Amino acid sequence: MSKGVPRRTFIGLAGRVVVGSIVIYGAPSLVMSRLGQPGTANADTAPPGYEPRTHEWVFIVDTTKCIGCGRCVRACKEENSVPMDPDFNRTWIERYVQTSDGEWHVDSPDAGINGFTSWEANSELEDLDITKAFFLPKLCNQCEKPPCVQVCPVAATYKTDDGVVLVDRDRCIGCRYCIQACPYGARYLDPHEHVADKCTWCYHRITRGLKPACVEVCPVGARKFGDLRDPESEVSKIIDDLRTYVLKEDLGTKPRVHYTQLDEGVR
Repeated sequence: MSKGVPRRTFIGLAGRVVVGSIVIYGAPSLVMSRLGQPGTANADTAPPGYEPRTHEWVFIVDTTKCIGCGRCVRACKEENSVPMDPDFNRTWIERYVQTSDGEWHVDSPDAGINGFTSWEANSELEDLDITKAFFLPKLCNQCEKPPCVQVCPVAATYKTDDGVVLVDRDRCIGCRYCIQACPYGARYLDPHEHVADKCTWCYHRITRGLKPACVEVCPVGARKFGDLRDPESEVSKIIDDLRTYVLKEDLGTKPRVHYTQLDEGVR
């Protein structure tokens, strides 16, 4: 999730359908060493021989598969040295509930890192007539036209040749302009280093042929990642075969996180 406070002002808290009853117990360790020292200024350095212009990375989320277990959130924090404080997250999970009156109720307790309690546990919503419910993972959209890059006064936020938006932590002055400019709430100010931080799609992993940490640990395959330049990749086939959606398409940022079967009320 990202920064924390403003976006954490959610309308509702729970409901009473079985989809909300999953609780997480912890994320398994990832099979890799700390390549590039994630969480440091050198975390996003690609290895020698990596050719960014030959790749077009894309992220796909299947909202019908996500069970809200929180493994992705925990794996991201552990992999990238993100503070465990729920106000600071590179990825997070929101729970959406629609009632018969057409209203949406959204919550994300502790960014979803510990899963979600059952709907019955919330007395405030137990009498509501729920018609639809699902989990919605969120992260940096790695926009093709990123407003965060445009507003950075010192060029600390930049876009790589393979389309991933990164932050030069040595150059960042912590002015927060990029945090304000991001329409997806995907950035926060690192409380220890006082520089802007965000999801990098685990750039230190994907440039070495590995999946992002959140994709690696998802137990149901709700998160997909790959290269559109490879026509045989899973993401290429999904994009070709299914209709996908992006968040806030009307803003013209051209997000590269795609969602399958995303309800119109959320887009």
